[in-house]
Amino acid sequence: MPWLELSLTVSLEDQPSVESALEDLGALSVTLQDAHAETPDEEAIFEPGVGELPLWNEIVLNALFEAGTDRRGLSEALLDLLPAIDRSQLAFRDVEDQDWERVWMDQFKPMPFGRRLWVYPSNIEPPADEDIVVVRLDPGLAFGTGTHPTTDMCLQWLDGQDVAGKTVLDFGCGSGILAIAALKLGARHAIGIDNDPQAVIASRDNAERNGVEGRLDVYMPGDAPDELADVLVANILAGPLGELAPTFAASVKPGAPFALSGILFGQHEELLVRYAEWFTDLEIATLEDWVRISGVRR
Repeated sequence: MPWLELSLTVSLEDQPSVESALEDLGALSVTLQDAHAETPDEEAIFEPGVGELPLWNEIVLNALFEAGTDRRGLSEALLDLLPAIDRSQLAFRDVEDQDWERVWMDQFKPMPFGRRLWVYPSNIEPPADEDIVVVRLDPGLAFGTGTHPTTDMCLQWLDGQDVAGKTVLDFGCGSGILAIAALKLGARHAIGIDNDPQAVIASRDNAERNGVEGRLDVYMPGDAPDELADVLVANILAGPLGELAPTFAASVKPGAPFALSGILFGQHEELLVRYAEWFTDLEIATLEDWVRISGVRR
Protein backbone atom coordinates (compact mmCIF):
# COMPACT_ATOMS: atom_id res chain seq x y z
CA MET A 1 0.00 0.00 0.00
CA PRO A 2 1.18 3.59 -0.59
CA TRP A 3 1.93 6.03 2.22
CA LEU A 4 1.94 9.75 2.85
CA GLU A 5 5.28 11.10 4.06
CA LEU A 6 5.62 14.38 5.96
CA SER A 7 9.14 15.81 6.25
CA LEU A 8 10.38 18.77 8.23
CA THR A 9 13.74 20.03 9.46
CA VAL A 10 14.09 20.90 13.13
CA SER A 11 16.82 21.71 15.62
CA LEU A 12 18.23 19.15 18.02
CA GLU A 13 16.52 21.00 20.85
CA ASP A 14 13.07 20.78 19.20
CA GLN A 15 13.37 17.20 17.98
CA PRO A 16 11.75 15.43 20.99
CA SER A 17 8.64 17.65 21.06
CA VAL A 18 8.16 17.50 17.27
CA GLU A 19 8.58 13.73 17.18
CA SER A 20 6.10 13.37 20.04
CA ALA A 21 3.57 15.60 18.26
CA LEU A 22 3.87 13.57 15.05
CA GLU A 23 3.26 10.35 16.96
CA ASP A 24 0.25 11.91 18.71
CA LEU A 25 -1.16 12.78 15.28
CA GLY A 26 -0.99 9.16 14.17
CA ALA A 27 2.42 8.79 12.52
CA LEU A 28 3.06 5.11 11.82
CA SER A 29 6.80 5.68 11.99
CA VAL A 30 9.24 8.56 12.43
CA THR A 31 12.80 8.34 11.13
CA LEU A 32 15.65 10.78 11.73
CA GLN A 33 18.28 11.92 9.25
CA ASP A 34 21.20 14.36 9.25
CA ALA A 35 19.89 17.60 7.72
CA HIS A 36 23.31 18.37 6.24
CA ALA A 37 24.05 15.03 4.60
CA GLU A 38 25.04 15.60 0.98
CA THR A 39 23.11 12.55 -0.20
CA PRO A 40 20.09 10.74 1.30
CA ASP A 41 22.23 7.71 2.15
CA GLU A 42 25.01 9.67 3.83
CA GLU A 43 24.82 10.08 7.58
CA ALA A 44 27.40 11.88 9.66
CA ILE A 45 28.26 9.81 12.70
CA PHE A 46 28.36 11.33 16.14
CA GLU A 47 29.35 9.30 19.17
CA PRO A 48 27.10 9.97 22.16
CA GLY A 49 28.00 9.87 25.79
CA VAL A 50 26.37 7.32 28.05
CA GLY A 51 22.62 7.92 28.14
CA GLU A 52 22.71 10.43 25.29
CA LEU A 53 21.17 10.11 21.83
CA PRO A 54 23.47 10.20 18.78
CA LEU A 55 21.75 13.09 17.02
CA TRP A 56 22.80 15.95 14.79
CA ASN A 57 22.39 19.69 15.39
CA GLU A 58 19.75 19.87 12.64
CA ILE A 59 17.55 16.89 11.93
CA VAL A 60 15.14 15.93 9.17
CA LEU A 61 12.14 14.06 10.58
CA ASN A 62 10.32 11.86 8.09
CA ALA A 63 6.91 10.71 9.35
CA LEU A 64 4.80 8.12 7.53
CA PHE A 65 1.00 8.34 7.62
CA GLU A 66 -1.66 6.23 5.96
CA ALA A 67 -2.42 7.09 2.35
CA GLY A 68 -5.39 9.42 2.08
CA THR A 69 -4.55 11.31 5.27
CA ASP A 70 -5.81 14.90 4.91
CA ARG A 71 -2.67 16.98 4.36
CA ARG A 72 -4.29 20.29 5.22
CA GLY A 73 -5.86 18.92 8.38
CA LEU A 74 -2.58 17.29 9.41
CA SER A 75 -0.69 20.53 8.83
CA GLU A 76 -3.18 22.57 10.84
CA ALA A 77 -3.12 20.09 13.73
CA LEU A 78 0.68 20.03 13.82
CA LEU A 79 0.94 23.83 13.70
CA ASP A 80 -1.62 24.00 16.46
CA LEU A 81 0.48 21.71 18.66
CA LEU A 82 3.74 23.44 17.72
CA PRO A 83 3.19 27.18 17.08
CA ALA A 84 6.92 27.72 16.57
CA ILE A 85 6.86 25.56 13.42
CA ASP A 86 6.44 27.49 10.17
CA ARG A 87 4.17 26.09 7.47
CA SER A 88 6.98 26.45 4.94
CA GLN A 89 8.94 23.79 6.86
CA LEU A 90 6.39 21.11 5.98
CA ALA A 91 6.86 18.99 2.86
CA PHE A 92 4.57 16.16 1.74
CA ARG A 93 5.08 13.39 -0.77
CA ASP A 94 3.40 10.14 -1.70
CA VAL A 95 5.56 7.06 -1.11
CA GLU A 96 4.85 3.94 -3.11
CA ASP A 97 5.04 0.66 -1.27
CA GLN A 98 7.69 -1.82 -2.33
CA ASP A 99 9.38 -4.93 -1.07
CA TRP A 100 12.36 -3.23 0.59
CA GLU A 101 13.99 -6.55 1.50
CA ARG A 102 13.80 -7.77 -2.10
CA VAL A 103 15.21 -4.49 -3.43
CA TRP A 104 18.09 -4.73 -0.95
CA MET A 105 18.81 -8.36 -1.82
CA ASP A 106 18.82 -7.58 -5.53
CA GLN A 107 21.64 -5.11 -4.83
CA PHE A 108 23.50 -7.32 -2.35
CA LYS A 109 26.14 -9.38 -4.15
CA PRO A 110 28.56 -11.99 -2.74
CA MET A 111 31.45 -10.30 -0.91
CA PRO A 112 34.90 -11.75 -0.10
CA PHE A 113 36.79 -11.05 3.15
CA GLY A 114 40.37 -12.24 3.45
CA ARG A 115 41.52 -15.49 1.83
CA ARG A 116 38.58 -17.81 2.44
CA LEU A 117 35.56 -16.01 3.81
CA TRP A 118 32.58 -14.98 1.68
CA VAL A 119 29.19 -13.51 2.61
CA TYR A 120 26.35 -14.63 0.32
CA PRO A 121 22.64 -13.67 0.27
CA SER A 122 20.28 -16.64 0.24
CA ASN A 123 19.12 -15.92 -3.32
CA ILE A 124 22.57 -16.67 -4.81
CA GLU A 125 24.14 -20.15 -4.71
CA PRO A 126 27.89 -20.23 -3.97
CA PRO A 127 30.17 -22.42 -6.09
CA ALA A 128 31.02 -25.92 -4.92
CA ASP A 129 34.49 -24.94 -3.69
CA GLU A 130 35.99 -26.52 -0.58
CA ASP A 131 38.52 -23.70 -0.33
CA ILE A 132 35.93 -21.04 0.54
CA VAL A 133 33.87 -20.51 3.70
CA VAL A 134 30.37 -19.12 3.11
CA VAL A 135 28.23 -17.15 5.55
CA ARG A 136 24.59 -16.72 4.52
CA LEU A 137 23.17 -13.35 5.51
CA ASP A 138 19.97 -11.62 4.41
CA PRO A 139 18.55 -8.23 5.41
CA GLY A 140 17.40 -8.25 9.01
CA LEU A 141 16.67 -6.12 12.01
CA ALA A 142 20.22 -5.54 13.17
CA PHE A 143 23.39 -3.87 11.95
CA GLY A 144 26.03 -5.97 10.24
CA THR A 145 25.97 -7.29 6.68
CA GLY A 146 29.67 -6.93 5.93
CA THR A 147 29.17 -3.84 3.81
CA HIS A 148 30.34 -1.40 6.49
CA PRO A 149 34.13 -0.88 6.78
CA THR A 150 34.14 -1.81 10.47
CA THR A 151 32.46 -5.17 9.80
CA ASP A 152 34.70 -5.66 6.77
CA MET A 153 37.86 -5.23 8.85
CA CYS A 154 36.64 -7.55 11.59
CA LEU A 155 35.76 -10.26 9.06
CA GLN A 156 39.17 -9.96 7.43
CA TRP A 157 40.81 -10.24 10.84
CA LEU A 158 38.80 -13.35 11.73
CA ASP A 159 39.73 -14.93 8.40
CA GLY A 160 43.39 -14.57 9.36
CA GLN A 161 43.00 -16.14 12.82
CA ASP A 162 43.29 -19.77 13.87
CA VAL A 163 39.93 -20.16 15.59
CA ALA A 164 39.61 -23.94 15.13
CA GLY A 165 38.16 -25.56 18.23
CA LYS A 166 38.07 -22.28 20.18
CA THR A 167 35.41 -20.19 21.92
CA VAL A 168 34.85 -16.76 20.37
CA LEU A 169 33.19 -13.84 22.16
CA ASP A 170 31.39 -11.39 19.85
CA PHE A 171 30.45 -8.32 21.90
CA GLY A 172 27.85 -6.12 20.19
CA CYS A 173 26.97 -9.00 17.87
CA GLY A 174 24.25 -7.17 15.87
CA SER A 175 23.24 -9.57 13.10
CA GLY A 176 25.61 -12.22 14.45
CA ILE A 177 27.78 -12.05 11.36
CA LEU A 178 31.12 -12.10 13.20
CA ALA A 179 30.18 -14.93 15.56
CA ILE A 180 28.73 -16.96 12.69
CA ALA A 181 31.81 -16.32 10.54
CA ALA A 182 34.02 -17.56 13.38
CA LEU A 183 31.95 -20.73 13.67
CA LYS A 184 32.07 -21.34 9.92
CA LEU A 185 35.84 -20.86 10.11
CA GLY A 186 36.06 -23.67 12.65
CA ALA A 187 35.38 -22.22 16.10
CA ARG A 188 33.85 -24.73 18.51
CA HIS A 189 31.58 -22.28 20.28
CA ALA A 190 30.60 -18.61 19.98
CA ILE A 191 29.01 -16.26 22.49
CA GLY A 192 27.17 -13.21 21.17
CA ILE A 193 26.25 -10.30 23.45
CA ASP A 194 24.10 -7.32 22.49
CA ASN A 195 21.92 -4.85 24.39
CA ASP A 196 19.35 -4.72 21.57
CA PRO A 197 16.67 -7.46 21.80
CA GLN A 198 16.25 -7.29 18.02
CA ALA A 199 19.94 -8.12 17.60
CA VAL A 200 19.52 -11.17 19.82
CA ILE A 201 16.65 -12.35 17.61
CA ALA A 202 18.53 -11.58 14.37
CA SER A 203 21.68 -13.39 15.56
CA ARG A 204 19.72 -16.51 16.47
CA ASP A 205 17.81 -16.47 13.18
CA ASN A 206 21.00 -16.04 11.15
CA ALA A 207 22.74 -18.79 13.11
CA GLU A 208 19.90 -21.15 12.23
CA ARG A 209 20.10 -20.09 8.58
CA ASN A 210 23.80 -21.01 8.62
CA GLY A 211 23.32 -24.30 10.46
CA VAL A 212 25.34 -23.25 13.52
CA GLU A 213 22.51 -22.52 15.96
CA GLY A 214 23.68 -25.29 18.28
CA ARG A 215 27.08 -23.63 18.71
CA LEU A 216 26.04 -19.97 19.13
CA ASP A 217 24.61 -18.67 22.39
CA VAL A 218 23.31 -15.08 22.41
CA TYR A 219 22.72 -13.00 25.54
CA MET A 220 21.85 -9.56 26.76
CA PRO A 221 24.67 -7.91 28.78
CA GLY A 222 24.91 -9.35 32.27
CA ASP A 223 23.17 -12.60 31.35
CA ALA A 224 26.13 -14.44 29.82
CA PRO A 225 27.80 -17.21 31.85
CA ASP A 226 31.27 -16.70 33.29
CA GLU A 227 33.18 -18.48 30.53
CA LEU A 228 36.59 -17.22 29.45
CA ALA A 229 36.86 -16.87 25.67
CA ASP A 230 39.82 -17.80 23.50
CA VAL A 231 39.15 -14.98 21.00
CA LEU A 232 37.36 -11.63 21.34
CA VAL A 233 35.88 -9.39 18.68
CA ALA A 234 33.87 -6.23 19.37
CA ASN A 235 32.45 -3.95 16.69
CA ILE A 236 30.73 -1.14 18.57
CA LEU A 237 31.77 2.50 19.26
CA ALA A 238 34.90 4.03 20.75
CA GLY A 239 33.21 5.33 23.91
CA PRO A 240 31.79 1.96 25.01
CA LEU A 241 35.01 0.23 23.94
CA GLY A 242 36.95 2.43 26.34
CA GLU A 243 34.53 1.75 29.18
CA LEU A 244 34.47 -2.00 28.52
CA ALA A 245 38.26 -2.54 28.45
CA PRO A 246 38.46 -4.06 31.96
CA THR A 247 35.36 -6.19 31.26
CA PHE A 248 36.96 -7.52 28.07
CA ALA A 249 40.21 -8.20 29.92
CA ALA A 250 38.30 -10.28 32.47
CA SER A 251 36.38 -12.14 29.74
CA VAL A 252 39.26 -13.72 27.83
CA LYS A 253 42.11 -16.12 28.58
CA PRO A 254 45.73 -14.97 28.77
CA GLY A 255 47.17 -14.93 25.26
CA ALA A 256 43.75 -14.51 23.64
CA PRO A 257 43.80 -12.46 20.41
CA PHE A 258 41.25 -9.67 20.08
CA ALA A 259 40.02 -7.12 17.54
CA LEU A 260 38.03 -3.94 18.13
CA SER A 261 36.32 -1.72 15.58
CA GLY A 262 33.65 0.92 15.28
CA ILE A 263 36.47 3.41 15.89
CA LEU A 264 36.81 6.59 13.86
CA PHE A 265 40.33 7.64 12.94
CA GLY A 266 41.71 9.81 15.74
CA GLN A 267 39.77 7.96 18.43
CA HIS A 268 42.20 5.05 18.34
CA GLU A 269 45.05 6.84 20.10
CA GLU A 270 43.27 7.08 23.45
CA LEU A 271 42.05 3.49 23.12
CA LEU A 272 45.59 2.23 22.49
CA VAL A 273 46.68 3.77 25.78
CA ARG A 274 43.63 2.41 27.57
CA TYR A 275 44.03 -1.17 26.31
CA ALA A 276 47.80 -1.29 26.91
CA GLU A 277 47.07 -1.89 30.60
CA TRP A 278 45.71 -5.36 29.84
CA PHE A 279 46.70 -6.15 26.25
CA THR A 280 49.94 -6.24 24.27
CA ASP A 281 51.14 -6.42 20.64
CA LEU A 282 48.65 -3.67 19.80
CA GLU A 283 48.30 -2.84 16.11
CA ILE A 284 45.94 -0.76 14.00
CA ALA A 285 44.47 -1.21 10.54
CA THR A 286 42.44 1.39 8.67
CA LEU A 287 39.73 1.33 6.03
CA GLU A 288 38.29 4.63 4.83
CA ASP A 289 37.81 6.70 8.02
CA TRP A 290 37.64 3.70 10.32
CA VAL A 291 40.19 1.93 12.50
CA ARG A 292 40.56 -1.62 13.79
CA ILE A 293 42.71 -2.28 16.86
CA SER A 294 44.03 -5.78 17.43
CA GLY A 295 46.34 -7.38 19.95
CA VAL A 296 46.72 -10.10 22.58
CA ARG A 297 45.63 -10.41 26.22
CA ARG A 298 48.63 -10.19 28.54
